[in-house]
Amino acid sequence: MNTFDEVKELPEFTKEFNKLKRKQKTLPSDFKTFIETQLKLFHNDHMDNGGIVKISGLGIVTPVIYKARKFACRSLKGRGSSSGIRVIYAYYKEANKIEFIQIYFKGDQENEDRARIESYYKHRGKKNG
Repeated sequence: MNTFDEVKELPEFTKEFNKLKRKQKTLPSDFKTFIETQLKLFHNDHMDNGGIVKISGLGIVTPVIYKARKFACRSLKGRGSSSGIRVIYAYYKEANKIEFIQIYFKGDQENEDRARIESYYKHRGKKNG
C-alpha cells in the first residue's frame, strides 16, 4: 500500500532535486525515506516531531503549504542543524496527495521562494478548493 494516493513534483522541483543530488549522492534514497517515514507520520499518523511547519502568510487556503525543516540527508552528516535540506510541498488532505514545490540546501538559499508558491497556487486555488 502506498503512503499517499498521489505524489507529484513541479518541474522546478525536479530540476532542483537533480542539481542537488549531484552534490548529495544519498539524496534519492534519503528522499524516499523522508516520504515513507516523516511525511507518513505527520500526515497519516498525526505524529509531529517539530520538523514540518505550515508556511503562513501566503493567502492560500487549499492546498496547505508546508516546509520540512528536518530532512535527514546522510551526505550532510555532522554539518549542524542550521545547514541542511529544506523541502517545500503542498498537501491536499481530501485527496491524500503530496505535491513537491521546492527543494534547496539552506547553505545556498535562506528561505523558500514565496513568489513561486503564490504564483502557482493562487491562480489554481479556485480549481483546487
